[in-house]
Amino acid sequence: MASAATIQRLRAFASCDIGDALVKLKYPFGGFLDGITMWSPDRRAGEAKTFGPAITVKMVEMGDQSAPSPPRHFADFNEQGKVMYIQQPKGLYSACWGGLMSTRANYLGASGVVIDGRMRDVNEHRELGFPVFARDTSILGSNTFTRASEINVPLQFKEDLWVNPGDYLVGDADGVVVVPPSLMDSIVQICEERAEIDRKTVEALQRGEEMGPTLKRLRKP
Repeated sequence: MASAATIQRLRAFASCDIGDALVKLKYPFGGFLDGITMWSPDRRAGEAKTFGPAITVKMVEMGDQSAPSPPRHFADFNEQGKVMYIQQPKGLYSACWGGLMSTRANYLGASGVVIDGRMRDVNEHRELGFPVFARDTSILGSNTFTRASEINVPLQFKEDLWVNPGDYLVGDADGVVVVPPSLMDSIVQICEERAEIDRKTVEALQRGEEMGPTLKRLRKP
C-alpha cells in the first residue's frame, strides 16, 4: 500500500510522465487506457485533472437477466476523492453516463469519472466543472440499453491490462493512465529522476544546443 506522502508526490506528474515510468517498469501498455479522452471540463485541453483510487462499475446489456444488480443506483457508490471507472459493453451506441450522474458524483466529492464507453450531456458536465473522460459521446441514454451490474470488481481493459478497485487513475488533457499501488513508489522515483533530466534538457535546448547530442548526454536508456 502506497503511503500518503508517495500519493501526494505522484500528484505532481502528468499522465505522460507516469506512462513513461510504467513502460520502463514493463507494465502492460504503460497503463495507458487507449482511446479514452477528456470531454469535461474542457476537450483535451487545460490544466484540469482527475486523480484518485478507482471505484469500478461493470455495465451489462439491459437484456442480460443472469447478471447481478447492485443494491442502489451505481452513481451513489461515488466517494470523496475517488474516480469511478465504468466499463460499458463493447460496440454500444448509447451513453452510460449523463449530467444527472455527474451532479450526484460532484456532490459526493468524486474526483471524476472514466468511462470505457460513451457519455452524453457534455455541456452539463462542463457547467459543473466535473472531470469526465470517455471514448465518445451519444445522444441516447442508458435506458433500455444498459444497466449497472457489479461494483468494485476487477475489469479487463485489454489483454493483460486491468483496472482493479483501488488502482489509481490519473487523467488529463493527454489521456488516462492506471497506476497499481504496488508500483507507486517506483513510479514516483522514476518520474522525479526524469523531471530533473527534462529540466536540464530544456535548459540546454534553450541555450541552442542540438537535440541529438543533448538527449544522448542527459537521458538514460
